[in-house]
Amino acid sequence: MRAHTRLHPDTATTPATDTATVPTATHADTTIDPRQHTAPYAEALRSLAAEDWQRLHVPAHQGNGSHAPGLAEVIGEAGMGIDFPMLFSGIDQDNWRMINHDRVTPIIAAQQLAAEAWGATRTWFITNGASGGNHIATTVVRGLGREFVLQRSVHSSVIDGVTHAELRPHFIHGRVDPGLGSSHGVTPAQVEYALTEHPNSAAVYLVSPSYFGAVADIAAIAEVVHAHDVPLIVDEAWGSHFGMHPQLPVNAVRLGADLVISSTHKGAGSLAQSAMVHLGHGPQAQRIETLVDRVVSSYQSTSSSAILLSSLDEARRHLVTHPEAIEEALTTAEEIRARVKNDSRFRDATPDILGGHDSIDNDPFKVVIDTRGAGITGAEAQYQLIRDHRIYCELATPSALLLLIGATSPVDVDRFWTALQELPRSESEPERPIVLPGSCEKGMEISDAYFATPQTVPFAEAVGRVSADALAAYPPGVPNVLPGEVLSVEVVDFLRTTAAAPSGYVRGAQDSRMDTFSVVAEPTSPQHDGSLP
Repeated sequence: MRAHTRLHPDTATTPATDTATVPTATHADTTIDPRQHTAPYAEALRSLAAEDWQRLHVPAHQGNGSHAPGLAEVIGEAGMGIDFPMLFSGIDQDNWRMINHDRVTPIIAAQQLAAEAWGATRTWFITNGASGGNHIATTVVRGLGREFVLQRSVHSSVIDGVTHAELRPHFIHGRVDPGLGSSHGVTPAQVEYALTEHPNSAAVYLVSPSYFGAVADIAAIAEVVHAHDVPLIVDEAWGSHFGMHPQLPVNAVRLGADLVISSTHKGAGSLAQSAMVHLGHGPQAQRIETLVDRVVSSYQSTSSSAILLSSLDEARRHLVTHPEAIEEALTTAEEIRARVKNDSRFRDATPDILGGHDSIDNDPFKVVIDTRGAGITGAEAQYQLIRDHRIYCELATPSALLLLIGATSPVDVDRFWTALQELPRSESEPERPIVLPGSCEKGMEISDAYFATPQTVPFAEAVGRVSADALAAYPPGVPNVLPGEVLSVEVVDFLRTTAAAPSGYVRGAQDSRMDTFSVVAEPTSPQHDGSLP
């Protein structure tokens, strides 16, 4: 499957995922572009920090651990030493001029290397995570129009962007596995139908891979979208490592996506809150490039963290130049999956991930363990692994445990497996509450509801009212109700059950216990005194 995936003809081929063109780890060092062994921005910071500076500038700790000893314990003296202001971090260390309009600065050089590594025409580093990337992408959509086609099971940050940009999404619903509690992708046929039904749509915005690792047919979807002369935007937050090894799925920008949001810290190993935005190839990508650049500039802080930006540079270098590290991590992921497959108590849920028409591949670094029939819920298993074994898994639903293995982070398989086998087993199969509720009905436009006057009501009175907020059980952060949707009994019960779980959290809630809900206030009828007008 991965060796024969259709690549966009303009994409770079190194590192690619076609086994006919990609070197194996045994001879990768002879074929990797030597420039990929450099980290220009991170190296510039370290060189700058090696100078004997008297620092009279922001940040106020001024690179000295004694000025902020608690901070030094958190990030170390070296981390404080490279925490330079953005403009100064790019100073020309040959002549010490701050500005040279003809010079390729270290941050630009780092972004160019990242673009080449992921096969993009252009890459931007951002420091507000993929959530910030989704805010950027939704604003780009607003520059193209108000209507667009949007996968319903997007991250809540996309809905935030829809709200702020006052967009009008036409939703397409991805496959849902109510047993495991997982939402997956959409098919090319669904996208074709949506664009035909809504011809004024200015873009298509999808998620791939899903949180559970299902990979949509982005190449085929891109063909459909481009035939309607609009760009394809892909939230690839959970696939930042894709395209970096022959045993990994191909990344979306190589498959024809025009704009891709990549949460680099999730799978590729940069620091939390760092991310990238990749621009694709072809006329649609070219059409939006200037707009994307302007929007990125408007969202990016003028005090972007040099530490976060340098972590993106170093993560790219390590991924590209150490395929053996990816292979080592893959080996441990497959070892866990193999043990689960052969176990009499737990079940490997990979076939479920691949079981729909929407999924053509899966992320091998996501291991989904089905706990149904195991005498313990996924949520209870996660709690006991944390409490008794100090093992924290990425996600738990009533029916499953989801393991996320970093692309260059091999796992101590024996430690995890021993702990999993030691989990207690109840004599009777535990009750498993509803895992994933259905979507609520639309009552008003998202932005209209969000900016309307809110009213706080007890949960029992919230049923049948229009939600003022986007509420998402987190993780995965997919909104269960949107502003403007009518709260159902099913969704209210689900969110309250989530909030009551040991690791439960509802993003967007005004009340963490979910005893109350924020709804759109109903208009009050004007009082009439009985007199004639």
